[in-house]
Amino acid sequence: MAPYIVVFGPLLASIIAGLFGNIIGHRVSQIVTTFFVVLAAALSWYLFFDVALGGHTATLHLATWMSVGNFDVSWDIKLDTLSATMLIVVNTVSALVHIYSWGYMSHDPHRARFFSYLSLFTFAMLMLVTSDNFLQLFFGWEGVGLASYLLIGFWYKKKSANDAAIKAFVTNRVGDFGFALGIMALFHVFGSVDFDVVFSHVADHSETVLAFAGMEFNAIELIAFLLFIGAMGKSAQFFLHVWLPDAMEGPTPVSALIHAATMVTAGVFLVCRAFPIYEAAPMASAIVTVIGATTAIFAATIGLAQNDIKRVVAYSTCSQLGYMFFAAGLGLYSAAMFHLFTHAFFKALLFLGCGAVIHGLHDEQDMRKMGGLYKMMPMTWVLMLIGTLALTGVGIPPFTLGGWEFDGIGFAGFYSKDMIIEEAFMMGQEGKFFGMGAFWIGIGAALLTSFYSWRLIFMTFHGKFRGKQSDYEHAHDSGWVMTGPLVLLAIGAVFAGGLFKDSFVGKDAFAYWGDSLPAGPYAEGNYPEYAEAYASGGYAGDSHAADDHAASSEEHAADTHAAPAHADNTHADESHGDEGHHGHHPPTWVLWMPFGVTWLGFGLAVWFYIVKEGIGARIAANGGPVHAFLSNKWYFDEIYQFVFVKGSKGLGDLFWKVGDVRIIDGFGPNGFAATTMATARRIAKAQSGFLYHYAFVMLIGVLGFTLWIVAGAGGN
Repeated sequence: MAPYIVVFGPLLASIIAGLFGNIIGHRVSQIVTTFFVVLAAALSWYLFFDVALGGHTATLHLATWMSVGNFDVSWDIKLDTLSATMLIVVNTVSALVHIYSWGYMSHDPHRARFFSYLSLFTFAMLMLVTSDNFLQLFFGWEGVGLASYLLIGFWYKKKSANDAAIKAFVTNRVGDFGFALGIMALFHVFGSVDFDVVFSHVADHSETVLAFAGMEFNAIELIAFLLFIGAMGKSAQFFLHVWLPDAMEGPTPVSALIHAATMVTAGVFLVCRAFPIYEAAPMASAIVTVIGATTAIFAATIGLAQNDIKRVVAYSTCSQLGYMFFAAGLGLYSAAMFHLFTHAFFKALLFLGCGAVIHGLHDEQDMRKMGGLYKMMPMTWVLMLIGTLALTGVGIPPFTLGGWEFDGIGFAGFYSKDMIIEEAFMMGQEGKFFGMGAFWIGIGAALLTSFYSWRLIFMTFHGKFRGKQSDYEHAHDSGWVMTGPLVLLAIGAVFAGGLFKDSFVGKDAFAYWGDSLPAGPYAEGNYPEYAEAYASGGYAGDSHAADDHAASSEEHAADTHAAPAHADNTHADESHGDEGHHGHHPPTWVLWMPFGVTWLGFGLAVWFYIVKEGIGARIAANGGPVHAFLSNKWYFDEIYQFVFVKGSKGLGDLFWKVGDVRIIDGFGPNGFAATTMATARRIAKAQSGFLYHYAFVMLIGVLGFTLWIVAGAGGN
């Protein structure tokens, strides 16, 4: 019963609040929607422990969705570790956002509609992550797109909100078109869209070729690429990212729910769910790596020069999603999911913290009009500090001193983001395409992330207040209905990484992921007996391996020294030749590189915004090509406006003014038709009604007929 309540409870709540909100009132609508989502969150944690940690996977059949010929699609609820992990991410964040919105939206006259949209989005996301086939996943995919459109444009009387909603909707349709083509190609090649059928026959079609437009493509590579186009749109990756910052026009709880922890992670989930396809598509995986790495550094550079507090966090989200994608492109699927999991806590915390600041300053979002708020909003300041420490990955890497080994400790982002960076280096060392490039880009993005994150903290909470004095005097921490969710998210931002590291990417990863994801090479080093299974691909397909691993873990721990995933290894070169016996660990300098750049970024932010306060404002005032380039977001909006918007308008004008008016109308209604009409009008004048006029015409006709007869006779 629990899975049905988890998935359909939010839908029922959305229907009640949406259709009957004006009858039952705003308060009852809030109670109903919040109750069902909180219940779904609680049951999601129960399912997580039962499925992910207890190994009780299942697929619950609901109905046959459609059956046409050999096209059979079922409506199922798939419960495995991957879906159970996403359930707790989606429902936990959604429940906290619902509670937070009681305070944030307390004065809005359309609260029932707002809570209905939130619950509708939650249901669509739940359908997406529990899908058992690509078509059902696409249904949830489009559902979250619809809910996102409704929530971004919730304040529909505000033109900028409407424009942002349309921009998000149209941009995502571009990605979704690629996704839809990918699903069609899947059915064409495999004869099914069911995950189990497709994934089990990927190897059988490794040489299948699809012809299109006179060109031939490897079927698996093409399918993987088309699916990734959909992921690019939903997860705001390079080229299809332009909708994400504008989406900040929606209420702040929307930003936390959709654009920090849930909808934007759908693309990462898709790539991880379809990992058997990407494992067989090295070129498509390389594209995923390149786009992810490019997004990570690109979005981080833009975050340096943004002044809207929510936009800074939005570009941070875009950058962190880049980390997840280049990890998935390198085959580090469990590391990508680990960062997705931890990121949900600290990024939702930062977005809701921004909402608390905006709420306390009477809707002010410009950081240039803030400063010194730590005195007036101490609780918000502390919670935002925790979120920043988690985002920047503050922690102490592992080291060995005098024979004593220290495993390392830090905030949530320290475990997940550093794991991606370190393993990108290892993939590069082992010949993985673009691995070393991704590593160095990850290091650069970490430096920039630290700088712009601390810039946000210093501009908002430190220095002199630069806004209206009346706003500063009335600034205050929010009530517990808004602060309580922040505290819970802060706990996750502190402890989620350390608590779940072993399960996601450590010594328990084989048992944790089972068949749903590869445990990853980092887990292989802890259990050498699985090295051969990993190398042969048996890590995902052999369900007995996970069972045997779980049963023998205690015995193996007693017999073998299982080095931690981040263990110090000064002989990394020796380990590369024999992973199954020496582990999979990067050199010491790689472990400490993120630590160094994080503190370097912090030091630069202190210098620019504390020691030399005002230097950043002077740089912005002086302008310059670099600052203009970054503050204008690499001019993507202007380029897209010129190429696509004006280009489409110009093409439309060409078809209209030249094709339609001059050619079609010119030769049609204004050409032959007009000539015929004019001729008819002249001939009509002959219908005068006088007998002698008609007699004259008849005479001319008879004369003409006679001449024709005579001429014909003469010719014979």
